[in-house]
Amino acid sequence: MNIVQQEFSVSTKTRCQMIDITSQVRSIVGESGIKDGDAIIYCPHTTAGITINENADRSVPQDILLALEEIVPEHQAGFQHIEGNSDAHAKSSIIGCSEQVLIKNGSLHLGTWQGIFFCEFDGPRNRKVFVQVRGQ
Repeated sequence: MNIVQQEFSVSTKTRCQMIDITSQVRSIVGESGIKDGDAIIYCPHTTAGITINENADRSVPQDILLALEEIVPEHQAGFQHIEGNSDAHAKSSIIGCSEQVLIKNGSLHLGTWQGIFFCEFDGPRNRKVFVQVRGQ
């Protein structure tokens, strides 16, 4: 099995934002030369995450962010974290810090409408994303 790992930066512009990173991940998979295997997309930040969802309709990320804000409002009574970003930590835990995507014939094996998103919950910030491609 071959393993290739790369990283790239994401700069967010607002406090909560979803950025389509599918093209960056596709590029890393293509450069890896791996034809069959998987890719792990990992976010090493406690107030951000990685998810897969529809990337054909621009309203979907906004709807997801709205739903997360309903579940975990920014200013929730009882939050105790001294930095004032408790909601961002909770949203990150709900979304998760990584996704795994199969690679078939050298390409990401995503559904027709699927894309990979970096999810910012405490921006704006400069962030890193790690991609590990494994296979043959």
